[in-house]
Amino acid sequence: MSESTQWMRAIIVDSWGGPEHLRETDLPRPTPGPCEILVRVHAAGVNAADWKQRASGGLGLWEDPPAVGWDVSGTVEDVGMGVTLFQEGDHVFGMPRFPHQAGAYAQYVTAPARHFARKPPNIDHIQAAALPLVSLTAWQALFDTAHLQPGHRVLIHAAAGGFGHIAVQIAKTRGAHVIGTARRDKHAFLRGLGADELIDYTTTDFATAVRDVDVVLDTIGGDYGTRSLSVLRAGGTLVSLASPADDALKPHAATLGIRAGFMLVEPDHATLTVIADLAATGRLRPTIETVLPLSQAAKAHSLGETGRTTGKIVLNVE
Repeated sequence: MSESTQWMRAIIVDSWGGPEHLRETDLPRPTPGPCEILVRVHAAGVNAADWKQRASGGLGLWEDPPAVGWDVSGTVEDVGMGVTLFQEGDHVFGMPRFPHQAGAYAQYVTAPARHFARKPPNIDHIQAAALPLVSLTAWQALFDTAHLQPGHRVLIHAAAGGFGHIAVQIAKTRGAHVIGTARRDKHAFLRGLGADELIDYTTTDFATAVRDVDVVLDTIGGDYGTRSLSVLRAGGTLVSLASPADDALKPHAATLGIRAGFMLVEPDHATLTVIADLAATGRLRPTIETVLPLSQAAKAHSLGETGRTTGKIVLNVE
């Protein structure tokens, strides 16, 4: 390996806190271990998990230096011992190592081969990088945790955001009746994705607008969890994706006959393959708010933290 290929550009956190602590630097290019692949990153998705952990300390799981990001789409550059799932030159996308450090805001990333799936052939790397974390989260929350069934009524908070607009589409693949909270200027966008009912949270309290909901996905936290309990039917499920502190709702929810709790997403090759099929057949379409170069990762985080984006922010690593 030549001197020039021993290093790669990457984004690290020089101190836990605001987006100004994101810094571009050179790191050693990783080498795949047994059962791992080396991926040359073309694009990296930006998620709320990225800036939340950047601000709070990475759940104590990040390494030194703390390297940012999980969503990735790219090309297999090398394979480690024992890998048969992929070979050099394959186009893949995935959410490697979550919630442990992956360092996807970089030119290269290594991870277990089964943290990836083949990129859908009809979408580019920018679109593919927008999918893994939010799609896996929606799938695991709706189906693995809440056991969503056709005809169920599901309320998705912040439905036009990076996670929400994907969750709307995934819920519709199961034939659910989807209710979303979003500003009125985003209602047409969400109806185009299949949403059945929409609530403008700036003018209407969702807790008074809907009843008999089967599933609520809460990405906001705070009092949204408590208020969401009032719209759920007995036997319904509240899945919190915002904070582990929301597990405190469990005892009260249980008295109402409701399941409630916090969920973290996990890497899953099998579900990623299903996600790829949904994208390949046009049933799942990521909307890209903006694409920024890797060097502008801090700007990407600042934009995401406004909570006003429609769809995903993606970093172009090429």
